[in-house]
Amino acid sequence: MQNNPDKFNVLRKVNSNPNISQRELAFQLNLSLGKVNYCLRSLKSKGLVKIKNFKKSENKLKYAYILTPKGIAEKTKITINFMKKKMKEYDELKSEIEEENRKI
Repeated sequence: MQNNPDKFNVLRKVNSNPNISQRELAFQLNLSLGKVNYCLRSLKSKGLVKIKNFKKSENKLKYAYILTPKGIAEKTKITINFMKKKMKEYDELKSEIEEENRKI
C-alpha cells in the first residue's frame, strides 16, 4: 500500500471520522464514489478496516468504518516512512543551500 496514496488517505480520513460517508470521503479526497468504495473494500479484505452498519438505524445505508489494530499499524508505518523521506529531502536541500552559500 506504500504506493497507493488514495488508500492511505482513506485510512487517515476514516481514522479521524469513522462515521464519514463514502460520498463525503469522495468529496474530501477528490475521488469518485466508486474509487472510495473500491479502496474501502480493498482495505477491508486486507484486514485494515472493519465495516459495520447500524442495524437499528432507520437509515440502513449508514456505516461506520473502523481501523483495525493492523490498520492502525499500517497507517503509522506509512506515516513514519513518509516523514523519513521528507526529512531526508529536507537535509539534502539544506546541504545544497549551504554549499551554494559557501560558493558566494
